[in-house]
Amino acid sequence: MENAKIIGMRVLIMSIILVIGAIAYKTKVISKEGTKQLSAVELKLVNPMLIFMSYQQDFNSELLKGLLWSFLLSAGSFAVMIPLSMFLKRKGKENWSVERFSCIYSNCGFMGIPLIRGLYGDEGVLYLTAYITVFNLLVFTHGYMMMKEDTDLSAFVKALKSPTIISVIVGVICYVTKLRLTGIPAVGGVIAEALQFVADMNTPLAMIIAGATAAQSDLLRSFKDLSTMTTAFYKLILVPAAVVLLMSLVPHAVPLMPGLIVCIACACPAATTGTMFALLFDKNAKHCSEIFAITTVLSMLTLPLAAGFASILVK
Repeated sequence: MENAKIIGMRVLIMSIILVIGAIAYKTKVISKEGTKQLSAVELKLVNPMLIFMSYQQDFNSELLKGLLWSFLLSAGSFAVMIPLSMFLKRKGKENWSVERFSCIYSNCGFMGIPLIRGLYGDEGVLYLTAYITVFNLLVFTHGYMMMKEDTDLSAFVKALKSPTIISVIVGVICYVTKLRLTGIPAVGGVIAEALQFVADMNTPLAMIIAGATAAQSDLLRSFKDLSTMTTAFYKLILVPAAVVLLMSLVPHAVPLMPGLIVCIACACPAATTGTMFALLFDKNAKHCSEIFAITTVLSMLTLPLAAGFASILVK
């Protein structure tokens, strides 16, 4: 339950920043186009920088073991979420692809990294990179094809070229080979500090973007929409609960932290990538953005509950 308390405090801090982002949009400090540009900065620069810097720590064989388990458990979580979403959101129904996508894929970068960093520090972020890597590989293959409602494996190449995947690969290589920026003579420490300053922008920037994006939706109308609210329930409550139950069955020999981190990542709100795909394939992008906004707001309440539930069952 201690994790739930810590997450509750982190969520409160993030909620305040989210409100600031919403006010910034409403007062025209940030425009709709500005929100997109800030998102690009977050996804292509700040987020990858934070991931890379999380690997800039002393090599530890136990840490590497935990990272490998994180990859395996992350893959296992998607093996649960994808079939479950197919049952919850049947093919052929109105907006099925948009809603199914939202049930599976979470905002594990924007929301997950600040939370995990607050809970477990750089070690936790390192484990979370495994989930983010599996997420990126699946979202640009399975998620892409599901939203397009067609098979197109060329998207897999795009996933491998994403800044997030590249930062994980470079970070792992540096970690395993014990290459540290601080080991560069004269300037290494300065470079590391500069990159860390950029990485530290992640939490405030991510939540300002989330707030500005949520402010672009009619939240009151969305709260009255049954399909939006049922999708939010599935994404924030039912699907994470299924993942927590899976993690509770993992043998005690497996490190505890990776399992808890996967549970928290799954409980994050719907991914912003869904709106991007919806626009690309002429799906209901407005409905997708409303799901993102509602799940983002409600996750301020549900994330501490999910963390508490995971802490009780995953031991």
